[in-house]
Amino acid sequence: MAGNVTSLFRSGAHSPSMAALAREGGDGTGPVDFCIPCNPYFPTPAMMETMAARLKDIITFYPSSADTITAELCNLLQLPPQAVAMGNGSTELITWIDHLLVRESLAIPVPTFGRWTDQPMETGKRVDMFPLQESNGFALDLAQYAEFIRKRGTRVAVICNPNNPDGGFLHKQALVQFMDAMADLDLIVIDESFLEFADAEAEPSVVQEAMLRPNVIVLRSLGKNFGLHGIRFGYMVANPSLAGKVRSMLPKWNLNAFAEYVVFMLKEHGTEYAQSLLQVRKDRLEMASQLATLPGLTVYPSQGNFLFVRLPVGAEGTVVRDRMLTEHRILVRECGNKIGSSSRFLRLVVRPEVDVRRLVSAMEQVLYGTRRGAAVPELSTGTSYSSGTAAVDRLVSETNGAGIPLAQAVGAMSVPGLAAAPAAGVGMPLPVAAQQGGAGMPMPAAAMQMQQPQQMQQPMMAPVTPMAPMAPAPAPMPMQMQAPAPAPAPMQAGPTPPGVPARGGLTAAQVRGMTAPAPPVPNLAPAPATGWPNAQSWPNAAGMGQVG
Repeated sequence: MAGNVTSLFRSGAHSPSMAALAREGGDGTGPVDFCIPCNPYFPTPAMMETMAARLKDIITFYPSSADTITAELCNLLQLPPQAVAMGNGSTELITWIDHLLVRESLAIPVPTFGRWTDQPMETGKRVDMFPLQESNGFALDLAQYAEFIRKRGTRVAVICNPNNPDGGFLHKQALVQFMDAMADLDLIVIDESFLEFADAEAEPSVVQEAMLRPNVIVLRSLGKNFGLHGIRFGYMVANPSLAGKVRSMLPKWNLNAFAEYVVFMLKEHGTEYAQSLLQVRKDRLEMASQLATLPGLTVYPSQGNFLFVRLPVGAEGTVVRDRMLTEHRILVRECGNKIGSSSRFLRLVVRPEVDVRRLVSAMEQVLYGTRRGAAVPELSTGTSYSSGTAAVDRLVSETNGAGIPLAQAVGAMSVPGLAAAPAAGVGMPLPVAAQQGGAGMPMPAAAMQMQQPQQMQQPMMAPVTPMAPMAPAPAPMPMQMQAPAPAPAPMQAGPTPPGVPARGGLTAAQVRGMTAPAPPVPNLAPAPATGWPNAQSWPNAAGMGQVG
């Protein structure tokens, strides 16, 4: 049994559908999950083997009480236990925060983590959504957000730092100023679920400041940081009165034995954890640089363990998602069902270089047609988007894993409920007009420049200084097609020339310069991406300190 459990842990499967797809063997053809944020370097294989060997003991006996597990975590993080409440995942804590502390209204920037919009609406609260602007790179302007809260009369404010799905980051001093300005609100929640992946500031967390204020809660996740989503555990930090109010409502055994085992195991593996965070930060920079070479693709600056990207003009996110899965066995998060986003956006989890190379190659083939396969059958209901998990369930149950309906694979009739699959080579918009009369979909301008050098004589854009601040450009308008003319043969679209941004996107140099943006306050300097000050110690609750 232990071996099977270890195999399941290593597969990266996050749902029964992905587990069914999973195939080990190191041949580079198994599924790769770019959908669920994780830490691919922690726990280490040795830690997983140890956990698998202890499986019988873990599942046979009751876990300790939540107070005992919380005390162990607080000893590790150097936090007072009376200021901490641990939950069965951060979602449980969000639920109790809504039930106990949100009376009538809550403000939240969007797009963001869906439970912050859905949970209070489910209990009849008014949710005031502050739209982040694409033209500003989805950056949150705290002054405008505060003005929005005042005008709406909102009583609870939520900020995710970094934000999910775009990875936007706010410096500590700016957040403290916001908390002081909003001291009269019923509650302020700073969701730091992904903060330990940030490297833009030495000590970015506001947990210490939260404990001193009567209306501030800091929410933190452990499963995301440790790459153990199935072991549901997270915690909140607040002043003892506020934390105690939430803790008093939690069941005595709301934490399972797996969570307890991991918490007690962590004190022996602080060095490995610190190294894993350092590697994720390096991978984020490299992955952003690789994606920025794709023509027409916009990569937004991120401090999380994921990147938010805008697809080229004419690319439909649901089709990209489905073809990436069925043709390349790569699962990506299409963000059309996130309020404030659309299906033009994907959230891509930071993964090791070997997986990123496969991702970039697959996206080139899906977006620009360098190796087009059969189009993915569309839902007959005409639904414009669906969740990633639903897409996986549909595709696994109704196709053979290569985009071909099962009924066709065995020579039977088409699968009921699916539209007939178009001929091979049809699906995503081609990089050139595919029909007579210019009726094809618009193509990224950068790709057109490379494919039609004789017709496009416009000068290339000037190189941009790597560290120059630059907001992502607005979405480019579709190009006007000329009178009917024979369509030229499709050519392979190469990478964007060095120093030239993709249309509406960023160069690799700009991504490197903007991933860790310069601080808005003069006396704050960006910290080098070198991990903890002392790699031998476990990080404290602020995310970057030392444990004496």
